[in-house]
Amino acid sequence: MTQQELGIWGESHARDFLAAKGYKILASNFRFGKLELDLVCEFNNKLVVVEVKTRQTAEIGEPWRAVTRGKQRQIIKASNFYIEQHDVHLETQFDVVSIVHNSFRTELEHIEDAFGP
Repeated sequence: MTQQELGIWGESHARDFLAAKGYKILASNFRFGKLELDLVCEFNNKLVVVEVKTRQTAEIGEPWRAVTRGKQRQIIKASNFYIEQHDVHLETQFDVVSIVHNSFRTELEHIEDAFGP
């Protein structure tokens, strides 16, 4: 599986996982210029923006560690555009879904309210 295929698989797996938990999926791969939001959801009367990180191994660190402060700023910027464009009037929460997937295992960690503006 290529890195791109792994990323697509991870986002699909995360979307299914969140939907099963009752999250309403509003958008996938929402683009604002060069920025992208992996998943935009509604849950518990909140707008939940979800960054999905998928790796084949956690050898160099858990996938969620790749959501650096710089990446967080990009997600927040794209989220602000989404909120304005869709006239959203909900509290916003930023989650991360961290997935390690290979031929031996699939491990998913959902970090709710992982960061804020």
